Amino acid sequence: MSVSETPVTNDVSSWTDPTLDSVRGTETPKDPNKGYIALLGWSVNAIKAAQKFDRRYVVVAPEWAGDFCEANNIPYISWDFVRLNDRSMEIAERLKAEGVDVAIPLFEETVEWSGAINSVLMDNPRMYGQSILFRDKALMKRRAQLGGIRVGIFEEAHEKEDIIRFMKRVNQTLLKLDGDPDDPIHVKAFDKAGCLGHRMIRKIEEIDAIPDEEYPLLMESHLDGWEFAVEAWIHDGKIKFLNISEYVTLGYSVFVPATRELESWRNAITKQIEKLIKTFDIQFGLIHPEYFVASDGEMYFGEVAYRPPGFKAFELIERAYGFSAYQASMLVFDPKSTQEEVDAFFPREVVDAKGYAGCFGVYPRRRVVSKLEMPKETIEHPYFESHELVAPAEETVPDRSAFGTHWGLLFFFGDDPIVMRDLLKAQEDLDFYV
Repeated sequence: MSVSETPVTNDVSSWTDPTLDSVRGTETPKDPNKGYIALLGWSVNAIKAAQKFDRRYVVVAPEWAGDFCEANNIPYISWDFVRLNDRSMEIAERLKAEGVDVAIPLFEETVEWSGAINSVLMDNPRMYGQSILFRDKALMKRRAQLGGIRVGIFEEAHEKEDIIRFMKRVNQTLLKLDGDPDDPIHVKAFDKAGCLGHRMIRKIEEIDAIPDEEYPLLMESHLDGWEFAVEAWIHDGKIKFLNISEYVTLGYSVFVPATRELESWRNAITKQIEKLIKTFDIQFGLIHPEYFVASDGEMYFGEVAYRPPGFKAFELIERAYGFSAYQASMLVFDPKSTQEEVDAFFPREVVDAKGYAGCFGVYPRRRVVSKLEMPKETIEHPYFESHELVAPAEETVPDRSAFGTHWGLLFFFGDDPIVMRDLLKAQEDLDFYV
């Protein structure tokens, strides 16, 4: 079956989105001399960017996306991203037969798939092994260590006793005496994105709250310092654009570009990213690493992802700079992109930003809620632009497991990074669900 997919068996017109270029007839003409790109996973914003770009594209997404794609003239191949198995080769061979040049992962769960597919499309078996390093946090940290990159202490945990032992050993290493408060440790899922499954353990008793199904886990020592993220677009092994995203509170808020204080570390951060590129042998694509700057200026590696970051960071970068971060990824992934085209695409970091774009993830602060009520302090602030919050579906707020999942995002834009930082911090004390 060709890319223009499943035969029409039902009326899908209710799915039509009149804002899409493919519906309006305004889609950018595709250049057959440039790469043909497969987008792995589902992102309407990525599709919109692809329609405004000059590369052919196909969306590889689960079956539920079929009706929407059919109704909106979106080239689509149905594929379920269950764990890699005996059938995994099928999608790679199908894309190769279709003439696709590269597969771009849009979500954490499709990173391994992109590695497997690209190893076939580009006839480079090492790419699959490399994608495993981006998925398995313990392997990732070992590879970083081998490359001389500073990481905290880490180990895998297969059961509760492993975490107890690790916490005691870390605190013994830190020369804690009886009665001293324990230094916290972090436990994380091996292969989930961002804050999912991430817990900070301050007391041994808290280990009991971790459900059995979350094992095995990665355990790591707590790093005191300023945590930040980077989005770096790489072409031919070199950084073409490096954005520093400043976290106000991890799991709650971020803005771009960063304050002058964090931007003052740009040279040191760039050197770290170059070391990361060399250590992980990254030739192209987008990476999203997280680091800590300690008070003595030492930089510690947290982790690195090979896909767009959460918290709509791509959309924030586009708001601040005016270029599409999704198109930037298509450009650096495409093996047919030229050096000149890549260099001409990106603006200059920081100086070409039109302002500061930030977002805040809302978590209900009450146990029982009945409605969404936007606080006046938020919507009347001149930096406030929009929100994605919806009315609560149920009144009882579920307990937050670990860092939890936010209920929606607020978006802000303004010209002062300090005002932006304070504004994002202030949202933590407001009730949006009452």
